[in-house]
Order: sequence, then C-alpha cells, then structure tokens
Amino acid sequence: MTATDWNPILRGEFEKDYWNSLQRFVAHERATTTVYPPADAVFAALHLTPYHDIKVLILGQDPYHGPHQAHGLCFSVQQGIAPPPSLVNIFKELRTDLGIDPPNHGSLDHWAAQGVLLLNAVLTVRAHQANSHQGKGWEQFTDEVIRQVDAKTDPVVFVLWGGYARKKRALITGRHHVVLESVHPSPLSAHNGFLGSRPFSRANAALEAVGREPIDWRIPDR
Repeated sequence: MTATDWNPILRGEFEKDYWNSLQRFVAHERATTTVYPPADAVFAALHLTPYHDIKVLILGQDPYHGPHQAHGLCFSVQQGIAPPPSLVNIFKELRTDLGIDPPNHGSLDHWAAQGVLLLNAVLTVRAHQANSHQGKGWEQFTDEVIRQVDAKTDPVVFVLWGGYARKKRALITGRHHVVLESVHPSPLSAHNGFLGSRPFSRANAALEAVGREPIDWRIPDR
C-alpha cells in the first residue's frame, strides 16, 4: 500500500503472520497465472476513499475475474468494459430509486471520490476462477477495515447486499451507524428484493438525518 490515511490505522495488520503468508500466496499466483485486479489497483478502494471521508460502505465479495474488468472497487469495472449483470441491476435500481440514467461506462470511481468505500471482502482473484483467493487471508484484513469504519464517530451507512455481505453485520456494532441490507443485485436474486429496495435514497436520507452531506449518485458520462 502506498501512503494514505489508512496506513497508520491498518499498520498492525502488515506485521501479522497471516499478512506475510497472504502476500507470498498472491506473489506466487501472479508469477504462475493471471491475477486480477492489477497489482497497482488492489487497494484502490482505500486509496480513492480516505478513512476520514467515509460516509457509505458498500461491501462486495470477490473481484470480477474476466479480462480488464476488476480495478479495485467492488461492483465497478474499468472504462471501456461493458457493465456486468450485477452492475446493470444496480444502475436499474438507481434509475428507479432516484431517476438517474446509467452512465455510458461502468466505473464507480465518482462514488468513491465522495466517500463511498467500495470494498470487496477478497481483494484478488485468479482469472476466470471466481472465489479462487477466498480463505487465504484477505477476509481477515477486510474484516479489520470494516471494524475500523465501525469505530468512526461519524455515522456511516453500511450497505450489505447478499448473504455473504450480510454475515458481516456482526462486525458493525456502533449504534450511530445505519445498516441497509437486501439480497444481492445478481440476476439470480435481484428480483427477490434488490430491485425496489431504494438503497441510494435511503442512504442519503440517513446521512441528511445526521447533518452529513448526501452522496451525488449521478455518474458523469466519459
């Protein structure tokens, strides 16, 4: 990780045995196969959303495993890459919820720049093999990220989509925070409760209720 205000907060993790084992595993994977996202984008969520700026945390599970998709932000894809089905459903809900038309790209960095931490629980993946880097140590690291966000005195809106993310509810103990839960935006489940859940307006209402600036969920075309 390059220097951000996250470094002193997470420094203790870098000295633990699991971290060294995890880094050796990822280095071996990169030497012997294709790994996404690129090495310089693994911590993009933390680089683009400083700790002191966080208003919303959206939790994903695993990076996209197709070519050129993943760039370190959950549910987001790089410029020029067609939005995957889950992101298409997120954009559908954005239109239903706030009347915002989808952009002509799938990058969510505009949200990240406003204080939306787009965190995956696992930060790397082998090409074309979903969940291939689960259970190697990333979850221990990102659980600590969630705990540190929970420790903030400023109220934060935690957005948990799907069974995997909702299991992390136990890490959120601050009673001043707001937790929004629904099924996953995947086509397999979106019609069972994600579409129509209005997470964007509800997140902004929660922020405004405590005097925080709402998120501008509109994503400019590129």
